[in-house]
Amino acid sequence: MERGAGERTASALFAGFRALGLFSNDIPHVVRFSALKRRFYVTTCVGKSFHTYDVQKLSLVAVSNSLPQDICCMAADGRLVFAAYGNVFSAFARNKEVVHTFKGHKAEIHLLQPFGDHVISVDTDSILIIWHIYSEEEYLQLSFDKSVFKISAILHPSTYLNKILLGSEQGSLQLWNVKSNKLLYTFAGWKVGVTALQQAPAVDVVAVGLISGQIIIHNIKFDETLMKFRQDWGPITSISFRTDGHPVMAAGSPCGHIGLWDLEDKKLINQMRNAHSTAIAGLTFLHREPLLVTNGADNALRIWIFDGPTGEGRLLRFRMGHSAPLTKIRYYGQNGQQILSASQDGTLQSFSTIHEKFNKSLGHGLINKKRVKRKGLQNAMSVRLPPITKFAAEEARESDWDGIIACHQGKLSCSTWNYQRSTIGAYFLKPKELKKDDITATAVDITSCGNFAVIGLSSGAVDVYNMQSGIHRGSFGKDQAHKGSVRGVAVDGLNQLTITTGSEGVLKFWNFKNKVLIHSVSLDSSPNIMLLHRDSGILGLALDDFSISVFDIETRKIVRGFSGHQGQINDMAFSPDGRWLISASMDCSIRTWDLPSGCLIDSFLLDSAPLNVTMSPTGDFLATSHVDHLGIYLWSNISLYSVVSLRPLPTDYVPSVVMLPGTCQTQDVELSEETIEPSDEMIEYDSPEQLNEQLVTLSLLPESRWKNLLNLDVIKKKNKPKEPPKVPKSAPFFIPTVPGLVPRYAAPEQNSDPQQSKVVNLGILAQKSDFCLKLEEGLVNNKYEAALNLLKELGPSGIETELRSLSPDCGGSVEVMKSFLKMIGMMLDKKRDFELAQAYLALFLKLHLKMLPSEPVLLEEVTKLSSQLEENWIHLQSLFNQSMCVLNYIKSALL
Repeated sequence: MERGAGERTASALFAGFRALGLFSNDIPHVVRFSALKRRFYVTTCVGKSFHTYDVQKLSLVAVSNSLPQDICCMAADGRLVFAAYGNVFSAFARNKEVVHTFKGHKAEIHLLQPFGDHVISVDTDSILIIWHIYSEEEYLQLSFDKSVFKISAILHPSTYLNKILLGSEQGSLQLWNVKSNKLLYTFAGWKVGVTALQQAPAVDVVAVGLISGQIIIHNIKFDETLMKFRQDWGPITSISFRTDGHPVMAAGSPCGHIGLWDLEDKKLINQMRNAHSTAIAGLTFLHREPLLVTNGADNALRIWIFDGPTGEGRLLRFRMGHSAPLTKIRYYGQNGQQILSASQDGTLQSFSTIHEKFNKSLGHGLINKKRVKRKGLQNAMSVRLPPITKFAAEEARESDWDGIIACHQGKLSCSTWNYQRSTIGAYFLKPKELKKDDITATAVDITSCGNFAVIGLSSGAVDVYNMQSGIHRGSFGKDQAHKGSVRGVAVDGLNQLTITTGSEGVLKFWNFKNKVLIHSVSLDSSPNIMLLHRDSGILGLALDDFSISVFDIETRKIVRGFSGHQGQINDMAFSPDGRWLISASMDCSIRTWDLPSGCLIDSFLLDSAPLNVTMSPTGDFLATSHVDHLGIYLWSNISLYSVVSLRPLPTDYVPSVVMLPGTCQTQDVELSEETIEPSDEMIEYDSPEQLNEQLVTLSLLPESRWKNLLNLDVIKKKNKPKEPPKVPKSAPFFIPTVPGLVPRYAAPEQNSDPQQSKVVNLGILAQKSDFCLKLEEGLVNNKYEAALNLLKELGPSGIETELRSLSPDCGGSVEVMKSFLKMIGMMLDKKRDFELAQAYLALFLKLHLKMLPSEPVLLEEVTKLSSQLEENWIHLQSLFNQSMCVLNYIKSALL
């Protein structure tokens, strides 16, 4: 979050933290071997950054810094990772930071090939540039005519020094020596575009993948075709060879299937169907290991192991997110560590905000689980349930029975899910008798005890089911609860009230147990979303006119109304304490409304419309999902760790666009001096010493400095030592200090003159203290601040000593005593340090009361002080009595 000196430029409450659930896209992965750690690492692209995983456990090792645009292709050697975006590509060190950037292409780069100390890049205009990595300078540039030879694949053949093999969309291949800049040989090809080139384990042999689905094993030394294979799933997307002793080749397809061929027998030995739900972006056999790494645009990274007798691969490890945009997200549980998400791909998944190893998928919903198990997975696609549109979850009884209820797109029956067992539940909840076939479930809720599910239908009916047995437990209303489609259902925290709303624009309150209608409210517009905050009893309603109404379910009245969105409101969320209502709209804005003040306190825009918004039960994160995005985006709550102004935003406030957070956690960035300057709304308030001259103001000193001044003799008697102090045997370890509140070292005794006189100077004994000298100055200039400040620095014993020394018997004088009384009068006049004036005066009277009647000057000053004290106390007492009267009335009156 950055702020200018006069205005804020981003959200004041939420800062982008990180993205969850992103693992891969359509860019092929890159496998690297670390010679230092003796491990394989796989790098996958996720938008503007890339992830690096340890293949051994598939744990996330590093997340790169973000690039300005989405990455369009990647490559890697033993030290660096190269990532291209647009017509520029960068080299990353340590899988994280950019160390080199290469600019020179006019078109988008689509191929990268590391080449020793050089790197080769090819753009869509078939311009090939060879760069020196460390100097970032061009070594060689080759231009090809796109109509004759448009480069589609590049390979450095093994043991071919300074040579590269280029494949084209026209079908021909060219072998170049890049050091001498010569075309060595042109292969005629097979009149079909080349999509993939891969070095075989044998020298001089290259596998060529074609658009037609053919794979040609070709000897480029003699220009001879050794063998041909064909798959019927479309173009070859990627090729890889096993190097652990088995002559097997794998090829990916756009359908998500993988074909495995035996090169000795020259036949297809296995098919890995539906390895990914989208095209295979990349596949790689690890060197001398029976492991195959695959990734695809379905947001999945999988590792397959070939340890079976038939040579087929089984899934060993995977990292998987949603392969289609999300439809609903909600925090699960009270610890704020799991987020449940439903997607258009039909799956229900749980993502951990702590670590990816706690992620889990609850799988696809199946219409008949037993039939699928009996007949095999071939029929699984046809019996899968449609995507989940809405769901409700409660963890109260998750170990006993299902705790999640979900309604599906276009389906009447609602499915139950078990979070603990990570699977679909035993029941499909729907009413038995229905006259129409086109009725669907539109709203669901589950009670806080986890025993009952409330389901609203498009016909207007609202039914209650038991979650343990799946039995129908009644309906609200005679035939239907609403005349229109049910838009929302909610049950309060004590299972007393059920609130339903329908598309006809009516909000109804029902008794949960006997299903009797208690109250109904007509709305200004048809409702779109309903959300209940159970702890506070606050109900939020988003209407079709883009406004929000907030109800109190106790009084059943509208308590707040908000307007300002310019598009349909997609979702809402309450903060855990119920003070904020956060709304997400199709106008690409997320707004935060403060319920106590009824004002808009925060608003920011996004480049993609937010579909869902949910707040953590602990209040630390806000989670959002967006149109055409596969991830869940976390925003940290700034108010938990920083001072935030909650002033209402002006009506003409124009929110700025905020970028979605990346997969890397945001680090604290040192802001410039201009940015650190506080804005006018965040200037720290510096309280004056006195708000008003008419107000009685107390000092900031602790009570121990003044409260016990009258009881010092009792305290000293209690603290009197039982034994006299013993003389130390040796010199003290600590340096001697002068007693007092502020510790000071004792000045060393100067004994420079050996002939010094031993006669005591009596003038030193009669020396006046600093306090007495300041009081004498006060008589002349009538200023007593310096004397008062000296007295404030002293402890109780020091104050008593100073006041006792004011009398003529102890070295003081009547004039000094008069000056002290004038100082007390000044304090009462200004009404500052009120309690100090009372305490100092009380101690003065205790010490010198017998002397005052004999001194007319002092008696006159004391008389003035008495009238001042009486006047101040009468004023204070009247204020105290008035306040006490109002408090007693509020406590006892029946309002």
